[in-house]
Amino acid sequence: MLVSLFVCPLCQSPLQPAADTWRCDGSLNPKQTAHPFDVARQGYVNLLPVQQKKSKTPGDSQQSIEARKRFLAAGHYAPLQRLVCQQMKQLLGQDGSISVPTAKPNKTPVNWLDIGCGEGYYTQAMAQMGSDIIATLIAADISKPALVELAKVSKAASQLWYQQHKDKAEKTTVIYPLVTSAAHLPLRAHSVTGISSIFSPILPEAFAKVLVDKGYLIIAKPDVRHLATMRDALFDSVREHDSDKFLQELAPYFTLIETHRVSTEMTLSATDLADLLTMTPYAYRARSEKRQTLLAAVEQQAFSTEAKFVVYILQKSADK
Repeated sequence: MLVSLFVCPLCQSPLQPAADTWRCDGSLNPKQTAHPFDVARQGYVNLLPVQQKKSKTPGDSQQSIEARKRFLAAGHYAPLQRLVCQQMKQLLGQDGSISVPTAKPNKTPVNWLDIGCGEGYYTQAMAQMGSDIIATLIAADISKPALVELAKVSKAASQLWYQQHKDKAEKTTVIYPLVTSAAHLPLRAHSVTGISSIFSPILPEAFAKVLVDKGYLIIAKPDVRHLATMRDALFDSVREHDSDKFLQELAPYFTLIETHRVSTEMTLSATDLADLLTMTPYAYRARSEKRQTLLAAVEQQAFSTEAKFVVYILQKSADK
């Protein structure tokens, strides 16, 4: 039972998970009162206080989430999904221990944070690796509609924390779907073994705070010339992805261990391309007439483009 993995987003007191309502113990609250957080019927917990919201409905919209679900279900980004999971398996010992070259294997169960998890395409693949790799998987995103989708799938698969039984022969990875801000993670300091951030914000100090000593950070970003032919069709002037720009910000807290690249050629129907546009910033950055011209052309002939990704493997510095 994870008694103190989570902290209250309002007063930072220890927060106890339960099947119906999570409550902090109020020990760090000046009024010494507990804050309750109800578990939604779908299975997620909203730990995003109104004062941490920058808009009424932060994060991805329902339309964007539905488009991404369809596009990813078609397997277009499967090579990236496989690469991320492959790297996680290599970093984490098969017994669930963190692979620190200078230390003996640690038998402590692995807690992993998938930040900006969205509707859970990558999260679900991580969970499929099993509890021998990851015991606890915290799926966090600021978008409530995204967490609704992830929680429903996790609940149907009996993966939620309150669905686990100690006497169950087959041990599965336990998932905690949380609506929360990446800048204000409701996690105890030094409580997670690793963090994955796939196309999500990078917050070096916040990440370093919750990671264990020598914990891992996996970051996936678009690489140079990602979806180049699509962007060329949408914009008069194309600014390339500068995937390395955040490494300097991470340097005080993390050491870059490895960099991996993966690409995949895609032949997209008009429906696929419309979904890809909707799930990316190009949906609102490109002029409407440019989008319509491109989609009309694809109605006549399938569109070819290449998805190119870069994955960084970093390790938390020992003194941070």
